[in-house]
Order: sequence, then C-alpha cells, then structure tokens
Amino acid sequence: MVRALVLSFVLLSVNLSGAFVVAQEGSSAASGGRVYENRLVRIEQPRALLADYPEYFEPIIEQAHYEAPAIVQDEGADLSVRAWRFSYNARGIIEIPNELRLAETAVIMVHPWAIDDSWGWKSPQPNGVADFCTPEKNALAARHTKRVINPFLQRLRGKAAFVMYSLPGAADEIRTKVYRSFAKRPTAEERVLGERELRRVLSEYSYVGEGLPERLQLGVRQPVADYFRQFPGLDAGARFNGEGFWKLPIPVSDSVTVEAEDVVIYDSEGYPPLRDFLKQHGVRHVLLTGYATDMCYCRTTAGYENLSQDFNVFLVADASLATFPSNTSPRFAVNAAISYAALNQLVTQVSWVQLKPAAEGSR
Repeated sequence: MVRALVLSFVLLSVNLSGAFVVAQEGSSAASGGRVYENRLVRIEQPRALLADYPEYFEPIIEQAHYEAPAIVQDEGADLSVRAWRFSYNARGIIEIPNELRLAETAVIMVHPWAIDDSWGWKSPQPNGVADFCTPEKNALAARHTKRVINPFLQRLRGKAAFVMYSLPGAADEIRTKVYRSFAKRPTAEERVLGERELRRVLSEYSYVGEGLPERLQLGVRQPVADYFRQFPGLDAGARFNGEGFWKLPIPVSDSVTVEAEDVVIYDSEGYPPLRDFLKQHGVRHVLLTGYATDMCYCRTTAGYENLSQDFNVFLVADASLATFPSNTSPRFAVNAAISYAALNQLVTQVSWVQLKPAAEGSR
C-alpha cells in the first residue's frame, strides 16, 4: 500500500550523467501510446528566449535551462518546432524539439481586427476604445502584424493544412461572402460584392460617442469607489463607443494577406464547431498566433484554453502581443503573459518553426 501511494506521485532522481529523470505512474502507454522518458539534461550557457524582436517582446532570461526528448514525433515529419515550457518543480525552463507533419497542422491567428486601417472600422471619437484601446497602440499592433505575423503565415500557407483567423460575432451574411467559413466557400464574384458591402456598412457608422465626464458625484464615505464607478479605466460600451459599434461586421486586418482558402472562425459559434472542423480534416497540431496574449489569445473560441484540450498546441509567442496599459511598449506585458502561460503550454517562436528540406519546395 505504501509503495502504491508513493508511486502515484512524481519521483525525481539524479543519474550519474547529471540529467534529471522524472517518472510517473499511469503513462499514456495504457491507451496505446508510448512511455516518455522525461530526461532533463542541463543546457550550459543557454540563450535568452524570444529575443528576435526586442521592440515588441522583452526576452525571457532564466538561470536554468534543460533539454528534454521530443514530445511530438510524427512519421514523415516536414516541420521542426522547437518549444519550451517552465516548471517550478524542475526549477527551470525545459526546451523540447518536436517534429510535426504540416498536413496535420493548422496555423491560427486570434483576433486580427481591422481597426483603424483601410477597411474603415475606426476607434470611436473622442474617447472610444477597441482592440489595444487607442489608435496609437492599434497602429503599433498593425506594424507587428505586418512585420512578424504576416510573413510567418505566408511561409506556411499552402503547406500547412489551414491558415485561419478568429473574429468576434457570428457568421453573418456579409462576411461569409468575403471569407471562407466552415460552411461556405464564397465565389470570386461573391467576394467582390461582399467586400463592397462590408466597406459600405463600416463607412456609414458615425464612430462618435460621449466625451469624458466633466463632473462626478462623490460620496463622503467611499469617494474613491464612487470615482472609479463613474469613471473606470476601461469602458468599451455604448457610452464612449456609440450604440451598435460592436454589432458591426469586423474584417481581418489589412496588415494580413488573406487568400481565398484561408478560413475565418466566428467566436459566437463556440468552440465545438472549430474542434470538429479541425478533426474532420485530420488536424492534430495548432500553431497559435494573434492577439491579445493576456485575453482573447487564451480565452476566446480559438484561444489556447479551448484548443489545448484536443490538439497539440504551440504558442508562437513573438507572433502575439498582450495589452499594455500605462506603457508605450508591450514588451514586458507580453513577456509576463507568455511566462505565465508556459506553466501549462508549450511555447515556440517564429525562428524556431522551420520547414524541413522536403517541405521547402512543396506547396
């Protein structure tokens, strides 16, 4: 009995080579999988992680790094995805090579909202908020999309099973003419008509809300609570954005090159249709990009909290930005959000996702 109780916990030992070996009773072998040898070998002089785009991401620096065996080892793999996670129990970062089949991999961009760009969906004036909440911050995110995410999508499009985008709202009549959805592939003629209608609807909205309150009524006992109740730090409702702002059909940002076979995911449909669509097409792996790391990227329909229940998810961390209130740069905010996510998710970066030679010329 004592031995059985002990084996139900994770046992950590150190072998003669200096590698940590972690064993746990009840592996996936019982369900036809393999026994994973969780051998952690210390990496001497490890490099900082996510250091390729320092203007967007504060590099992650940790004292202890370990290398572990591959978790995903697909037969006939044509995509190399090195990833890492953090473990308090291992007291460091664990780096893991992985080999994936592109045909079983979807690349998803969460919430590439077309805010303050050529589509005409605008931040309401004088004090409305959307996406990263100010026109200046939205412009920074658009630059990030154009420089980091769009080239990444372009590199994998035509090789991965799908390039996909999630957007708020339902699969409405206008956007399903512009973008492929789970249920429909619009014709070229429908796309032209749909785009024209989408631009018209967005251009006709007034984008005007209330200004900041000039007077607040404060009580004697709790004036601070009264102050924030009447003037919160973030109010994206009809007061400042105008009635109907969030009912407008939001397009994909013009910083993204959208092609006819790319698929749009509509949040209002919920997670099961997305899960079922991916499974029906043989998808097992997801490379997740998009916004915002601390909010939609984790908790919306195509967020990693949903997807990691059913797929092998890799967070492409430098292809994501967190919201960054009180700062001019998202560097530290996205570092913190990814560092926390890494407790229970695998994290990669654009430069660690590499086509293997056999896939370089394929399309």
